[in-house]
Amino acid sequence: MIDIHCHILPQLDDGADSFETSCAMAEMAIEGGITHIVGTPHSNNAYRFVPELIRQRRAELQGRFEGRLILATGCDFHMSFENLQDIQHDAARFTINQRNYLLVEFADYSIPPPMDQALHQLQLAGLHPIITHPERNPLIRSQPERLFQWLRQGCYAQITAQSFHGKWGQAAQERAEEWLAAGAVHFIASDAHNVTSRPLRLKETYELISKEHGEEVARALLVENPLAAFEGRPLSYVPEIGEERAKTNDGAAAGGWRKRFWPF
Repeated sequence: MIDIHCHILPQLDDGADSFETSCAMAEMAIEGGITHIVGTPHSNNAYRFVPELIRQRRAELQGRFEGRLILATGCDFHMSFENLQDIQHDAARFTINQRNYLLVEFADYSIPPPMDQALHQLQLAGLHPIITHPERNPLIRSQPERLFQWLRQGCYAQITAQSFHGKWGQAAQERAEEWLAAGAVHFIASDAHNVTSRPLRLKETYELISKEHGEEVARALLVENPLAAFEGRPLSYVPEIGEERAKTNDGAAAGGWRKRFWPF
């Protein structure tokens, strides 16, 4: 499995608090069948994003696990005015493995209308925005039509693995399950911060998705699509969202959904 959203790099944000914690997270990942991890420190008002330091921390951790785990860098990119200005000058510093996919995080307290245009501008610049953990954002949960609008616009959605197990509460779990059934999920990632309260585990979620939605879907969301983003390729699995389902967000009323596969 490939984890495209993880706070494994030490002492950069609220993730791993030491190199030892980073190593423990890496061992947990390897034991659980993860082969690639993207270290994605926050870039927001609380944490300064320093690419040189991030590369250094990644190199140190990669050196410890060479041949056992592949590590790359990205960013948990907060949609702030400052970040949107910075990314115009050097997008690669923020993107997954310095390719063309970008994790995008919205604030819990406000998502102003201009953000729709900001996402479009990122796309015009050749980037593929991935909306991170929308099921955990109360504003997006209460206005799911905005998420569906972004997806129809060409963005993607990433759900936190532990949301499917109730870690983030019943509302987040229900939305994660509804949106997966609706074809509105393209990635599942750990968003791990440590080995205790927010561990680096994906295997149990892979097994759950396989049981409830089939091996094909589990592999697409935890292996094939993440690897495509890691390598900067088009996604192989892009579920088609039915218009009626997008409007109602009601699985029973909207009927089924049809998957669309794009070639590599």
